[in-house]
Amino acid sequence: MRSWRGLALVAVVASVGALGTIAVGAAIGMDGHELLDLAAYLVPALVITILAMAIAGPLLSRASMRQRFGTVALVGTVVAMANLFVLAETMFVSHHDATLVGVLLLYSIGAGVGSSLAVARTSSSALNRLAGVARALGRGDLEARVGDLRAGPELDTLARTLDEMADLLKRAQEREREVEATRRDLITTVSHDLRTPLASLRAMIEAIDEGVVDDPPSLRRYALEMRRSVNQLVGMVDDLFELAQLDVGAIEAETRRARLEEVVRSALAVVEPQAEQKGLALVTNLNGAEDALCSPRMARVLQNLLANAIRHTPADGAVRIDARRSPPWLELSVEDTGEGIAPEDLQHIFEPFFRADRARSGGSAGLGLALAKRIVEALGGRIEAQSRLAAGSRFAVFLPEGSARRR
Repeated sequence: MRSWRGLALVAVVASVGALGTIAVGAAIGMDGHELLDLAAYLVPALVITILAMAIAGPLLSRASMRQRFGTVALVGTVVAMANLFVLAETMFVSHHDATLVGVLLLYSIGAGVGSSLAVARTSSSALNRLAGVARALGRGDLEARVGDLRAGPELDTLARTLDEMADLLKRAQEREREVEATRRDLITTVSHDLRTPLASLRAMIEAIDEGVVDDPPSLRRYALEMRRSVNQLVGMVDDLFELAQLDVGAIEAETRRARLEEVVRSALAVVEPQAEQKGLALVTNLNGAEDALCSPRMARVLQNLLANAIRHTPADGAVRIDARRSPPWLELSVEDTGEGIAPEDLQHIFEPFFRADRARSGGSAGLGLALAKRIVEALGGRIEAQSRLAAGSRFAVFLPEGSARRR
């Protein structure tokens, strides 16, 4: 189909050229008889040109770029020589003038073919460079780039497109590696964190089943420990499930709102038993922001921040919740008097499964802070952490007023 289209294009262009030649002849004063003679020569030339292209097209399709460019230049000069011969034979041009023009056309053969080969060499080199980079990318070398070809708009556009594709492939490969690393961390971390409560449950169940423990006080103590282990397992599974199911778009589209006071009360109700068990004081000061409206998901954010603070605050310490308006933000903070976080670990604490000896010990899978960060960012806010070793930590959440406006 393409070959027929190309042949039709040649026929149209050649026909226009023939008509132009006749028009020029009429313009310079040729009479009707001379114009008919000229047309009689042009029609066979037109037919021969179309037939020649029909034969040469398939042959040139298998030729190199240099051969194609050289052939085009040669054909143009040969056609000019043939026209000159016809003009001389029909006495339109004297033999002396025809000889002079013929010599000049012979020179044009060398100039045209040489220029065509030079242009073809530049384009051929550019194409070889493109092909080399494509092969390198195919072998997995995503650092290969074409760069600036300076071989014309079309080839330069192709080079930029290939380089952009290489950049996209590289970023996709990096994301795939990050996902794979996260998957390995997930399996390793969850396996480690599940082992401790499961081992504890197994030991206590075996002790009860084998009659090692049968007195009521010991059974009650074992039941309490078993409940604690089960709650620990449930918490880990809940964090994993919520992190996997978290849909940022769905959070952004939510329209539900809750009073800040209710959100804080809901979060405190979950963590108060752990705080009482350690003898920690929970202090709340909302500074008049009780009626501010925010997403109910903030209850989970505060719950995770409070649980983290309680876990790393020694007995008889304190955990404080503060809120204040700082337009255009509503700021919520959770501050503790705990062990603090090392400076080199502070920048990693919001990463899933990250662990530091001081910042991430205990029965957590390391998902609470990562989950809190994702929820806050989906609500259009940000979360920050400040800490000093042996002095405590402060986590601050900033929500835009649009998601925390007054009623």
